[in-house]
Amino acid sequence: MLPVKTPRRDPAPSRLRYRLTRLWLRPGFRRLANFGLPMLAGLLAAWTLMAEYDLRGRAMLAFERVREAIVDQPQFVITRIDIPDVSPDLAEQIRVAAFVDLPASSLEVDVVSVRARIEALDAVERARVRALASGVLEIRAIERVPVVVWRSGPGLQLLDPAGVRVAEVDSRLRRPDLPLIAGEGAAGQVPEALELFALARPLHDRIRGLVRMGERRWDLVLDRDQVIRLPETGAAAALAHVMDLQAAEDLMDRDLTVVDMRDPRRPILRLGENAVAELVRVRAMVAGEDA
Repeated sequence: MLPVKTPRRDPAPSRLRYRLTRLWLRPGFRRLANFGLPMLAGLLAAWTLMAEYDLRGRAMLAFERVREAIVDQPQFVITRIDIPDVSPDLAEQIRVAAFVDLPASSLEVDVVSVRARIEALDAVERARVRALASGVLEIRAIERVPVVVWRSGPGLQLLDPAGVRVAEVDSRLRRPDLPLIAGEGAAGQVPEALELFALARPLHDRIRGLVRMGERRWDLVLDRDQVIRLPETGAAAALAHVMDLQAAEDLMDRDLTVVDMRDPRRPILRLGENAVAELVRVRAMVAGEDA
């Protein structure tokens, strides 16, 4: 009997084994096999378990109970809102804008949102909001201070020194203590207007207001229908010159309707009707004497 020959084993790997070996050499595949697949299997098992026994709902319910127990602790309860150092009207506006229902938990009050709502008020420049341990929500606001009344169309606005709107008033009589400006573009020139009002202080009792003309220059309006027309540039210097003439010669106490300083080198005076009539009479008298 002939001996059976055992077939020699081929040392070369099979094609499948070769491909798997090459694939295993990739770092990304090894991380996926070692970490990704077990994690995915664990998440799938946990999701199945939670869906089967409603563990997710129970966990959320337990979390809500713990959160409510913490939130309702007395040391976190806000019972009062303090708004110091502002006017009563603004304090009431701030309370409404804060939109915090008391009592409230300091853990649930979003102080960032509260501050944003307060700073959106026209009369508030900046605000700071913080919950104190004493159960007080403290709101400190820097109030815009109006310095002029601006007549824009049919409405009246209160403006601060930067020309920012502070509030709206329905009548000039609401703030008779503030000077009046009017005209398009006047709100953007509040600092210059304040300078002109300061220069015209000797005529303070007679000033009706400053009118912005063509968004380029100012007219200072006085009582008795008098107007001082100022130039586009150098308005303060031109008005100071008029005030010097007023101090020296009582210029604005005379029968004038217009002092035109638009060209400071050539001031023009427009006489009133009585002054014109008197001038005509004097000229006629002089002409008669000459004849």
